[in-house]
Amino acid sequence: MLFFSYFKDLVGREVTVELKNDLAIRGTLHSVDQYLNIKLENTRVVDQDKYPHMSNFLVCQLSVRNCFIRGSVVRYVQLPPEGVDVELLHDATRREARGG
Repeated sequence: MLFFSYFKDLVGREVTVELKNDLAIRGTLHSVDQYLNIKLENTRVVDQDKYPHMSNFLVCQLSVRNCFIRGSVVRYVQLPPEGVDVELLHDATRREARGG
């Protein structure tokens, strides 16, 4: 639950989500749930040269400007540097490691 509460604090900020199929999508975090399913707004493909068909699709189709990403297909979530409270994460992971 540590990461769920942390991601909830990032709603409204821009994040990059890398999927297990190597596709990376950048957008504004709209919502996240306890399974780390993610809803992004104003999405765009990060590496447009690698996925030109996805870039064109996301640009041309306004209905795809918002997307839902199932938590089980997420490899990484890159956070904005100013959104990372390192001390808070250190404290929380220490508490979790101690079982408290």
